[in-house]
Amino acid sequence: MSKTIAQIPEADRPREKLLRKGASALSDQELLAVLLGKGTASMDVMTLAAKLARLIDEKGLQVKADDLTQFDGVGDAKATLILAAIEFARRRIKPEGSKIETPANLLPHLRHYADRKQEHFLCASINGANEILNIRVVSIGLIDRSPVHPREVFADALADRAAAIIVAHNHPSGGVEPSHSDISITAQLKAAGGILGIELLDHIIFNRTEYFSFLEAGRL
Repeated sequence: MSKTIAQIPEADRPREKLLRKGASALSDQELLAVLLGKGTASMDVMTLAAKLARLIDEKGLQVKADDLTQFDGVGDAKATLILAAIEFARRRIKPEGSKIETPANLLPHLRHYADRKQEHFLCASINGANEILNIRVVSIGLIDRSPVHPREVFADALADRAAAIIVAHNHPSGGVEPSHSDISITAQLKAAGGILGIELLDHIIFNRTEYFSFLEAGRL
């Protein structure tokens, strides 16, 4: 369970930490806490930020104001601030439209998941020109596994009219060697993609410093 603002030493609270160490030192939850400013009488800002981070993970670039304002403590003002921050960053980083030529091209858009304490299974929708359409979290699992089903992986890719997908997940426990479960789900996704006409281009396992690519290893 994450700490409340009151439980965090003043020097390590999100705003103070940002000023001391820079924005890159903050987790996604902490960055959202800075944007929110404060929580509500019934929900600390860190708790609210954690709930919003999970929602934004699931929606990707398609997150809307209505998605955010469903949470108590997020009105139009906070929702528009968050959406403006996302769009401002998108116009400069532009994950959608980024060309994917090797697995490493996708990693800069995924690395912020490397520090998550649970395994996050991600799916990047890719168009016919090998450009990113969207990146979403499909499932969040335990410390060493994230249960995922092909229908969940391909549902949003179908809605995006994607030509292909790249899936990826972080390994919170450290190493990037694929488990038996990783190998099994990769085979299932490849087979399902063949039926749907959406090619599985790669499955990437990553941590903060390393990655494993099923494509590069010749195992796809």
